[in-house]
Amino acid sequence: MITLPQLTELLGWVAVINLSFLVLVFITLTAMKKTIMPMHSKMFGINESDLNIIYFKYMASYKTLTIIFMVAPYIALKIMGY
Repeated sequence: MITLPQLTELLGWVAVINLSFLVLVFITLTAMKKTIMPMHSKMFGINESDLNIIYFKYMASYKTLTIIFMVAPYIALKIMGY
């Protein structure tokens, strides 16, 4: 059985990993946009103009889910003292 301090530590590390991944994706999309967009456009048959919206929706959804399921419970457990 997992204890509350163990759960707090787990959520903290999972939040760090997910937020790090989000930053990595942002940096990659920003720095390599001219390389990635044509490749994704050809792979999935999507206009390059639509890819910006798709990238934004992906990052917004990922960030929202990370905050709701990892960061918020971690902060709540830290406030409770675990």
